[in-house]
Amino acid sequence: MLTVNSQNNLPIRLTEERWQHITKRHPEMITQQAEVLETVSAPETIQAGDSGELLAVRFYPQTPLTSKFLVVAYREVTADDGFILTAYFTNRPSTRRVTLWTQ
Repeated sequence: MLTVNSQNNLPIRLTEERWQHITKRHPEMITQQAEVLETVSAPETIQAGDSGELLAVRFYPQTPLTSKFLVVAYREVTADDGFILTAYFTNRPSTRRVTLWTQ
């Protein structure tokens, strides 16, 4: 299990189960574990998810797909615990979501 601090300075866990979930659904993410953790700890933008989760967004000029934005969905459960739900690449962040924080 790996842990990084979110923008709100809460520890966010990436469990082996979640990593397997991410890479099974998004095989292009297999080599991107460091980028997933970096996106949570140093996002460019944080958006509100649909069910209370947070979406950390960061642009990467080079990925296994081309230049893309990495979106990492995570949940801050308590004042000292949170976990990553999933992660994926996208061409651009959603314009319909509420932006909660920008770098």
